[in-house]
Amino acid sequence: MRITSPLPQKKARLEIIPLIDIMFFLLASFMMVTLTMTKQHTIAVNLPAASNTTTNLKPDNITLAVTPSGQVMLEKKAVTLDELAAELKTRLAANKELPVYISGDAATPHGAMIAVLDYVRRCGVTKVAFNVKPAN
Repeated sequence: MRITSPLPQKKARLEIIPLIDIMFFLLASFMMVTLTMTKQHTIAVNLPAASNTTTNLKPDNITLAVTPSGQVMLEKKAVTLDELAAELKTRLAANKELPVYISGDAATPHGAMIAVLDYVRRCGVTKVAFNVKPAN
């Protein structure tokens, strides 16, 4: 003879809400850890100048240098801001995502670097970065 319990039988089920909470917590934790893992290369710009070496400039980017006197050099050639704008517009016509790298000596005034950065952005360049020498 089968004896039944007076309590109703409950069907086993998997609670999914706590599982979703745990997954969101793990996702947020991994995101925070990966943000702290990126190396920031924002150190003082004091790049050495060498006249005898060959450059390994890629044709798909533009390298600008700002001298301590505020002169803008486009790939080792002195240019005015108007000439720079014309060159940027012709190169941007071929490649909209063309990166521009700006480097300057430690003696270059901050205002001159920001003026070049602002001018490059006004010409329509979206990818602009500063060249720095990584620490040992």
